[in-house]
Amino acid sequence: MPQQLIFQDHYKRLGLEIFSEKNLKDVNGNQFSTDIKVFFIPAGYELTVDFNHYRTQKPSLFFLTNQHLVIEKGKEESVLLYYNRDFYCIQIHDKEVACDGLLFHNVFEIPFVELDHEETGIIKNLLQNIQSELEWKDSSAEEMIRTYVKQIIIRATRQWKKQNLNNDIIKIPGSELDIFRDFSRHLEIHFREKHTVADYAELLHIAPKTLTHKFKNLRLDSPNQFIINRILLEAKRLLFYTDKPVKEIAYDLGYEDPAYFNSLFTNKTGSTPSNFKKNYSSGKKYNI
Repeated sequence: MPQQLIFQDHYKRLGLEIFSEKNLKDVNGNQFSTDIKVFFIPAGYELTVDFNHYRTQKPSLFFLTNQHLVIEKGKEESVLLYYNRDFYCIQIHDKEVACDGLLFHNVFEIPFVELDHEETGIIKNLLQNIQSELEWKDSSAEEMIRTYVKQIIIRATRQWKKQNLNNDIIKIPGSELDIFRDFSRHLEIHFREKHTVADYAELLHIAPKTLTHKFKNLRLDSPNQFIINRILLEAKRLLFYTDKPVKEIAYDLGYEDPAYFNSLFTNKTGSTPSNFKKNYSSGKKYNI
């Protein structure tokens, strides 16, 4: 395996690692769990992100924060770029790159973009530039690397919009995109304590009915359903990846009545929390 490449200055940290068939197991586990991750993955890979399984038909970029990632199969070299929020915070820099709520934390759980031949070449070149800066260790490396990271994110955000905002399933016009992104961003921050449409409408400074009508007009699930989906995703993570009892998970997710949480989970998933923890084996599978 190539030498681990890391930039570190006080609290700021960014690293780049290369993976292939020989060392794929090294990407699994918790060593990158606290980092923001941009993962270039060639065609022919099989991986799981949370409870969704993917088989890449084209080179792709995955954008991950606290999702659980397991690489199951792959031959060609993949490149993992990882960094902490002190190096580059997607929320602070959102006006520059407009990616939060799209690449990261989108309510559709679509954490990737596919790359055509031209985009693949550009992304590989940007990653190579980052690798060169990390190897060179010049005093100006930090700002150069941050510039390359921005370029990757901006290009990927454009691709995400092209691939996911104007298709047969999702049609969100540009005039409505900020409301959609802001809802996604607030939901990621507040889903543990804010459980109603009125909560998020207040954060967005609009009436609850207006927010619901906007989603309905876009032929999307209701805001309430997206709120429930995000709570259930976190519940599944805690059930499957931790040893927390159901009662503690209910409290963690803002439910003072564990019986109500149990009923909600069972009604929406068709399985009690305890049975899900015991019996889960696979989720949705996607060829991308």
